[in-house]
Amino acid sequence: MFFKFLFKKEDRLENLIYDYLKALKQTEEYFLKAFEVCLDSPHCEAFHFLINQTHKAESKADDIREEVKSIMYGKALIPDSRGDVMGLLEAMDRIPHLFERVLYIIQTQKIVIPQFLIPDLKDLIRISLESCGLMGDQVEALFKKKQGIRGLLKTIDVNESHCDHIERRIITRLFESDLDPFDKLQLKELVVEIGNISDEADRVSKRINIISMKRRV
Repeated sequence: MFFKFLFKKEDRLENLIYDYLKALKQTEEYFLKAFEVCLDSPHCEAFHFLINQTHKAESKADDIREEVKSIMYGKALIPDSRGDVMGLLEAMDRIPHLFERVLYIIQTQKIVIPQFLIPDLKDLIRISLESCGLMGDQVEALFKKKQGIRGLLKTIDVNESHCDHIERRIITRLFESDLDPFDKLQLKELVVEIGNISDEADRVSKRINIISMKRRV
């Protein structure tokens, strides 16, 4: 009877992980919509609405993470696995917080992004969000015990290097421009925070790969 109860808790845990991934994806989608709106109509009503939706989706992800924590410490997993899953969720949770932080920087500092930076910024976000999607695929592969985690790791690592290159190019162009020095510093902060998205996805990806390797030992 105890083992039947334990397996049910493990199934519930796995389903919650997938729910977390859905909430993360929804946060990402609202973030992208808000950013695109901000480029066309800075600080319009739609932008503020989408920031609020991003916050709600991020809060939902937080709630799911707390439920996972409650189940894990109710002995759903052996202690080592508990630490792996909790560490993975804590690492993943930095990404939706970054989505919010980027939007709040634009909102509170009333940043208007110059046209000459937009193409590179769009590329930086596109590749970063691609890495987030691949990271989600890794998590599913981990829990469903599928192959391909290492291949996804390599793609995410390549993306992270590409994003670093784009970030440096944007900052170089920014400081070569005739913008006001204060505006340059504001925009640099924004670019660095956007660049952190791919960095965090890469860190999570490496963590997933380590957990996968530990399971094979």
